[in-house]
Amino acid sequence: MDLFDKVSEDIKSAMKAKDKVALETLRNIKKVFLEAKTAPGANDTLSDADALKLIQKLSKQGKDAAAIYVQQGRQDLADEELAQVKVMERYLPQQMTPEELEAALRDIIAQTGATSGKDMGKVMGVATKQLAGRAEGRAISAKVKELLG
Repeated sequence: MDLFDKVSEDIKSAMKAKDKVALETLRNIKKVFLEAKTAPGANDTLSDADALKLIQKLSKQGKDAAAIYVQQGRQDLADEELAQVKVMERYLPQQMTPEELEAALRDIIAQTGATSGKDMGKVMGVATKQLAGRAEGRAISAKVKELLG
């Protein structure tokens, strides 16, 4: 069962369980999937890798929105966003711990032969491909700067 079908099944489960947060979140995910499937050039297909990227993007947007709501003193709205992010994270691969991320980046730096901040682009190119879905780009970038700086 691919990710699209899994989300569709989980929508039914959320309806039966009367879980409004999950239902709303899953319907939004399915809407984004359908838009991606019907986009020009998509040939009415959506690979699991592309679907994961879409869920990651939605999750990041939710976290960013929650941070803005907290800054504006709207904890109620931030909590709603974070509840939706929690539902999305069920579909994402397990995130790396800071220690695992550092170890992986040290290996990548050794592979690429990077020695200074000038080589950051080389390292980031390899790291974002290898660690896709398991670490946020922001976290990767910050750790690479720390290790090369």
